[in-house]
Amino acid sequence: MENLMGLLRVHVLRGVNLAVRDVVSSDPYVVIKMGKQKLKTRVVKNNVNPEWNEDLTLSISDPNLPIKLTVYDKDTFSPDDKMGDAEFYITPFLEALKMRLEGLPNGTIVTKIQPSRENCLAEESHIVWTDGKLVQNLFLRLRNVEVGEVEIQLEWIDIPGSRGL
Repeated sequence: MENLMGLLRVHVLRGVNLAVRDVVSSDPYVVIKMGKQKLKTRVVKNNVNPEWNEDLTLSISDPNLPIKLTVYDKDTFSPDDKMGDAEFYITPFLEALKMRLEGLPNGTIVTKIQPSRENCLAEESHIVWTDGKLVQNLFLRLRNVEVGEVEIQLEWIDIPGSRGL
């Protein structure tokens, strides 16, 4: 607990144009890993454009560790198939949080992160002031697969008694 900085809520919104791994579709789910933590969403049956709309919460002790997102196809009689992966860092989001912003107009863009070879962004990512808090919207292009993107949103949760930012 003494090393805990806070919690990161990863809102897994949806997958877009995911790869077909069964005969005509896939049964995708997302696994998020950071260090020793591993969380996963529910399976969405027969859908290459799934809407998960699920919150997964990571405990953040080392903000420099990458967060790895992997999409799998659930199979009944064989090991689940990989449907691509992406990796991202929360450093820009934490830097924006450290500004301790207050009372901005709803929808104010605080920071923009450009897609590059060093990240898995499919498009520009915005850190935005929404409903009295900062969130980061990310559209991740999956690697090691022919097609597919996953949309997520990050939100920070302060924990009383943690070391904070």
